[in-house]
Amino acid sequence: MGKTIITVAPTGAWPTKKDNPNVPLTPKEIAEDVFECYKAGAAIAHLHMRDDEGLGTMDKLKFEETVRLIKEKCDIVINCTTSGDLNATDETRQAHLKTIRPEMASYDCGSMNWQHSTVFLNTPSFLEELGKTMQEYGVKPEIEIFDAGMIYNAEYYVKKGILKAPLHYQFVLGAAGGTTATVENLVYLKNLIPQGSTWSALGIGRGHIPIMLATIAMGGHIRVGMEDNVMFAKGQLAESNKQFVERAANIIIQSGNEVATPDEAREILGLKK
Repeated sequence: MGKTIITVAPTGAWPTKKDNPNVPLTPKEIAEDVFECYKAGAAIAHLHMRDDEGLGTMDKLKFEETVRLIKEKCDIVINCTTSGDLNATDETRQAHLKTIRPEMASYDCGSMNWQHSTVFLNTPSFLEELGKTMQEYGVKPEIEIFDAGMIYNAEYYVKKGILKAPLHYQFVLGAAGGTTATVENLVYLKNLIPQGSTWSALGIGRGHIPIMLATIAMGGHIRVGMEDNVMFAKGQLAESNKQFVERAANIIIQSGNEVATPDEAREILGLKK
């Protein structure tokens, strides 16, 4: 039986209480939500922060408070975003990594048009600096892939020593401006990554279920949560992130796999606890 890692992304930078009143926004809400997801089978928590107005922020104090509250409750793997605010500077996007030293953090491997309205900027100089910061502070990069070119960018940074193989890839499918969430696209992207890599995938919105099912069938790991989808089913708002994790865990078990614990996820991904 294989081990499948469930990552929960409870908050993201965009959904508001107007989109779904159950989206956790404060450090306390996020920590309590993550703990419930941990008990339901999530091994990794991918964290975004919100400011006091509910907007995405890279405020390291918010990260520090949230991570402290989570660690008081459980030993889930902490995975911090480095892209929670399009107005953040190169410095503020990685400041929290130096104080928290999370086991993982996102590494968005290229720039792209975002939501047909702005640019999600990840310059070569920033990516080189971020890769060096992650190596210095012992943080495992999660290579965020929105299109195929980002895979080749990652290969370039491995050759340059900015990233160290084996890499862990997170395929993000369905973002406006990126690759559409289809099974065909997932298969194509998965076949581009080097042997020995680990990978996970998600489908935003209505692509959520097809990508999850295909990923499990293909031996990958999965991400669920309100960062990617505030609807649990058509016409049905998600009651909690725990609801997503429970469904994912049931599907994994029914497929003949086992849900990975945090320590099993650490072993699979080669993390330093």
